[in-house]
Amino acid sequence: MSTSLFSNTPTVTVLDNRGLTVRDNAYYRHPDSPHVTSERITRHQYDACGFLTQSADPRLNEAGLVNFSFLTDLAGNVLRTHGVDNGITVALNDAAGRPFMTVSNIGTADDGTEDASQAMTRTWQYEGVSLPGRPVGITEQVSGEAARITERFVWAGNSPEEKALNLAGQCVSHYDTAGLMQTDSVALTGVPLSVTRRLLKDADNPDIVADWQGTDASVRNTLPGDGGFTTLTTTDATGAVLTTTDAQGNRQRVAYDVAGLLSGRWLTLKDGTEQVIVKSLTYSAAGQKLRGEHGNGVVTTYEYEPQTQRLVGIKTERPAGHAAGAKVLQDLRYEYDPVGNVLKISNDAEETRFWRNQKVVPENRYTCDSLYRLVSATGREMANAGRQGCNLPSATIPLPADSSAYTNYTRTYTYDSAGNLTQISHSAPATGNNYTTDITVSDRSNRGVLSTLTENPSGVDALFTAGGQQKQLQPGQNLVWTPRNELLKVTPVVRDGSTDDRESYRYDGGSQRCLKVSVQNTGSSTQTQRTLYLPGLELRTTVSGGKETESLEVITVGEAGCAQVRVLHWTAGRPAELTGDQTRYSYDNLTGSSGLELDGDGNIISMEEYYPYGGTAVLTARSQTGADYKTVRYSGKERDATGLYYYGYRYYQPWAGRWLGADPAGTADGLNLFRMVRNNPVTLIDSNGLLSTGQEARKLVGEAFVHPLHMPVFERISLEENLSMSVREAGIYTISALGEGAAAKGHNILEKTIKPGSLKAIYSDNAESILGQAKRSGFVGRVGQWDASGVRGIYAHNRLGGEDLAYPVSLEILLLMNLLMHG
Repeated sequence: MSTSLFSNTPTVTVLDNRGLTVRDNAYYRHPDSPHVTSERITRHQYDACGFLTQSADPRLNEAGLVNFSFLTDLAGNVLRTHGVDNGITVALNDAAGRPFMTVSNIGTADDGTEDASQAMTRTWQYEGVSLPGRPVGITEQVSGEAARITERFVWAGNSPEEKALNLAGQCVSHYDTAGLMQTDSVALTGVPLSVTRRLLKDADNPDIVADWQGTDASVRNTLPGDGGFTTLTTTDATGAVLTTTDAQGNRQRVAYDVAGLLSGRWLTLKDGTEQVIVKSLTYSAAGQKLRGEHGNGVVTTYEYEPQTQRLVGIKTERPAGHAAGAKVLQDLRYEYDPVGNVLKISNDAEETRFWRNQKVVPENRYTCDSLYRLVSATGREMANAGRQGCNLPSATIPLPADSSAYTNYTRTYTYDSAGNLTQISHSAPATGNNYTTDITVSDRSNRGVLSTLTENPSGVDALFTAGGQQKQLQPGQNLVWTPRNELLKVTPVVRDGSTDDRESYRYDGGSQRCLKVSVQNTGSSTQTQRTLYLPGLELRTTVSGGKETESLEVITVGEAGCAQVRVLHWTAGRPAELTGDQTRYSYDNLTGSSGLELDGDGNIISMEEYYPYGGTAVLTARSQTGADYKTVRYSGKERDATGLYYYGYRYYQPWAGRWLGADPAGTADGLNLFRMVRNNPVTLIDSNGLLSTGQEARKLVGEAFVHPLHMPVFERISLEENLSMSVREAGIYTISALGEGAAAKGHNILEKTIKPGSLKAIYSDNAESILGQAKRSGFVGRVGQWDASGVRGIYAHNRLGGEDLAYPVSLEILLLMNLLMHG
C-alpha cells in the first residue's frame, strides 16, 4: 500500500461561531493518480436557533442543489423534510410528544411544485385521558383511496387471569398488515413466553390489504384465517432464553457460560431425539470467540492481531480422530491497512492452480482510494462464469479436482463525488469474460439505475416512486411497492402472449417479511412455491398442477457460534438422494457471507466465493441437490428468485452495487441514501439495510432510531419490551448519537454520557449554561472524556477498527466564545 496516497488527506470539520458543523472537507486521491488531489465539500446550514436546515453533498453542492432541507419547530422537532432521494415527509407530534400524523411519498414535479399523487397519510390513535395513552390504532390513506385502519393494538387489563400470565399492561393483540399477532403470556422480565401468529385469509394474494375497521373484536377476528402458529419460550430468572419451541413442535435448547455467553445449543425435532448443534464455545477475556466445535465434529478457531484485536484468521477443520478424516476445510487469513481496511483475503486450505499460462492463487486483493472506497479487486472465478446479472451461475458439480475450473479476474470500480457507483469493469483475459456495467445516476438526486434502463440522467427520477423506490428491475420487470415503501411484487420472467411469473411478499407491522409466494408458469401448468417465515422456522411448500409436491420445514437455529445452522426436515417430497433430514452448517467470513457449507457428518455440501459487492464468483457443490437448497449466501442474507438479497428493511441488487430503495433510516448512513456500506463492502457490513458498521460495531447501534422521520420503526420497538427498555435506559440522546457514529460507552467510569444529569453533577451552578452549549454543539448524548473538573474531550467511534478516538473539547471555552460573540 502506497502511503503517499493517504498523506495530507485529513478530514476537516469547519465549525461556525456556535460550534455547529457547517462544512466537512475530504480530500480525494485515486491510486492511479496519487499526486492529483481534489477537495470534496459537504455543506450544512442552520437557522437562528441552531437547528439544521440544509445539507448538500459535494456533487449536488456544485450544482447549486441540496440533498436535504428541514423545517423545524421552536423545540427543534423536524416538521418537514425534503430529500432529493426519498421525497417530502411531513411529521407532526401531539401535545404529549407522541407521533400524531405523517404524510410521506410526496414527490416533486418537473416544475418544482409538490406532487401528492402518491402521498400516504398515516395517523395514530391513542387511549383516552383516563388510561396511559398507549396507541390503539393506525390509519393509513393513500391519495385518491379510502382510509384503512392498517393496525390495531389491544392492551391487557388488570384482571387476576391476566396478572397470572404477567399480561397486565401488555399489548396482547396486534392486528397488523399480515394478520394478527397474539401474546398469550409474558415472563416477569418482559420476555414473551407464548406468541401466536395468524395470517390474513388469502394472504397469498398481494392485492389483499388489511383493514381492521370497527370496534367489535369478534368481527375483526374473522379476518385472519383459521388456525395459528404458536412459538413457546422459557427463560431463566434474568430473562435469558433457555428453550424455544417453534410452531411445528421443534425444540431448541441453549446453555451459557458464567459470563452469559453462549456455550452450547441443542435441537430436538418433533417426536425425535435431541441432537447437538453447538458442542462447545470458548471466548477471550474480551468476549471474542476463540474456538467453537459443532455437532458435526468440525472445529473453528479464531486468531486476532494482538495490537489491534482485529480478526486475522478463521480456520475450520475436521480434527484428528474425526470419523470423516482429519482435514483443513477452510483457512481464511486477513490483512489490513493501518486504519482497518481489508487489503487481502487468502484461503490457505485451497491449493494454487495453473491453467492457460496463469497462476490462480486462492486469494483476493483490494485497493482503496483516499476516501477508503474500494476501487479495484482481484480474485478467482469459475472458468465458465459469464457476465454477472440477476441469475446465479451454474454450479460446478461435483467438487472440482482439476485446475481448469478457475481463472483470475480483476474488477475496477468508479464513483462520482457523491459516492454513487457509476461503473463496474470486469476483466478475465484467460476466458475472455470481459465486460462493463454502467449505472446512470440522476442529475438531481442520488437515484441510479442500470444503463440498460436509461442512459439519460434527467430521465432517472421517473424510474422511481416519490418515496425513492425503483420501479423497474430490468427492462419489462416491473416492481410494485406498498404505500409503506415495502416491495410488494415483481415479475422475474415476462412472457409475450403468456402469463408472467410473479413473486410477491407480505410484511408485518414492523416491515419485516413474513410471507413469500413465487408463481412460475410452465406451459400448461403452474407451480407455486410458498415460504412462511416464523420465529426459528421457515415453512416451505411447493404445489405443482394443483398437487403438493414438497413440504419442507427449515429450522433456523439461533446464534450458533461459528456458523449459521439450518436443519431441513421434509414432511413430503424429500429428494430421492437424501435418506433423511439434512443439517447444513454454513461457515461465514468476516462480512458474514456464507462460503463453506458442511453436512451433519462434516463433509462438504457446497463452496461459494463472492465478488466484493455480491454476486457469485465461484460455486461448487457435490450434487445439484446440495446447490439447489442453499438459500443464504452473500452477507448471510437470503437470495430471492429475482436475484435480489433481502436484508430486513431493504432489498439489495448486487450486480449494480446499490440498494433498490432509499434508506428508511434517512441520513443515518450519510446523505446518499442508496450507497452500499459506504462503498467499502469488504470491510463494512449492513446487518438490516439501515446502517453500515464495521466488524467490531455490528451489534452496537441495533435497530433503535428515534428521530421523528423514523416514527414507524420507533413505534414498533415501543411495543417490544426488550428494545423499548434499551431505548429508555440509554436515552434518546445516546441512541441518536450512536446512529451518527458516536462511540459506545465502555466500562471506564470516566467515559460517561454527556447529558443533563452528568453535567449537573460536575458543573453544579453553571450546569444550565454548560448544558445549553453542549446542545448547541451537538455533544449531548455522546461519550465524553472527563476529568474531575468536567468534559475534556469527545469520543468518536472508529468504524474501521482500532480504538475509539478522543477529540479534545472544552465546553467552558466554547461557552465563553459564544458569550463574547453574542453578548
